[in-house]
Amino acid sequence: MNRFDTPTPEQTAAVDAAIKTRHSLRAFLPTPVPRETVEDILEVARWAPSGTNTQPWQVHVLTGDALKRVTGRIHAAYLDPEQNAANKEEYAYYPNEWRSPYIDRRRKVGWDLYGLLGIAKTDKARMQHQHGRNFVFFDAPVGLFFTIDRVMQQGSWLDYGMFLQNVMIAARARGLHTCPQAAFTQFHRVIADELQLGEEQMLVCGMSLGFADPAAVENGLVTERAPVAEFTRFIDE
Repeated sequence: MNRFDTPTPEQTAAVDAAIKTRHSLRAFLPTPVPRETVEDILEVARWAPSGTNTQPWQVHVLTGDALKRVTGRIHAAYLDPEQNAANKEEYAYYPNEWRSPYIDRRRKVGWDLYGLLGIAKTDKARMQHQHGRNFVFFDAPVGLFFTIDRVMQQGSWLDYGMFLQNVMIAARARGLHTCPQAAFTQFHRVIADELQLGEEQMLVCGMSLGFADPAAVENGLVTERAPVAEFTRFIDE
């Protein structure tokens, strides 16, 4: 397709379907994802726009023994109270002060997930276990870590979001699912050590990649989206 061509209705529908069926899944099958498929996804994702074409993304793909080694160390750090307390995020993903409607949406998705899993509000042990599933990439066969050079500023982080979206949509177009995970940022020092990252590299997030486990009840979670009229103003005068 030429970049100046008008998409066919079928092409439009395919793109729309990939976007609308992308969900953050929390249970994956062990089915391997070929390296060629991951490379194809990144080949598509690299066409994300970025200010003056700076392309600030760096991707680290983990599979096999490397994935087990790194996630094992991160998960152990999460379960150890002393290590957990010693590891802190390098940047604030969430606001210091919550307000509506954001806190309401955050609470709803959390309790909807726990409700599907049958986890009561007082069951701290099961909540901890479920959160810990982040650190094994929800058993996905591919784990991705995304880093950025520390010299880059807020605009490059906006660019990075578009690149991450491209990764997720390209994966969905190939029958795969993903889960972008800011939870990993708490353990950036552990990850930097395992990946031998330079001091100039900062962890943006992790991402699970693989085939969905259709039998997992948590994959039935579909989060709500506000209608267009709620967040949009049309100004024509």
